[in-house]
Amino acid sequence: MPSNSEMAPPDSRSSWVFLSNHGNVLLCVARDPRIRISEIADKVGIGERAAQKIVADLVAEGYVSRTKEGRRNRYEINPGGDLRHPLFADLEIGPLLDALHDGGAPRSAGDESD
Repeated sequence: MPSNSEMAPPDSRSSWVFLSNHGNVLLCVARDPRIRISEIADKVGIGERAAQKIVADLVAEGYVSRTKEGRRNRYEINPGGDLRHPLFADLEIGPLLDALHDGGAPRSAGDESD
């Protein structure tokens, strides 16, 4: 086992990530139901059109619902949506979002506005 001094520095890591852009967008929406598309794009590191397309995908597949509030949208997550990959098809997104929301502390049902 290599020692810490033999391990590669953090900035030389390969570029893969654990969550897809769809997962990252879903997490952004879960953390801030009133988030703007431009804010999603900035946080995820994608263009606004890509963020808009991903939100549209999530809405079309029933993972997110969108309600107009004045000139802004408010999003609501469907925690019962499945994880899509055949390996995890029997698991729902709710517990994953809860774990990633704030380091594992469960959210209450009304805790969508923080």
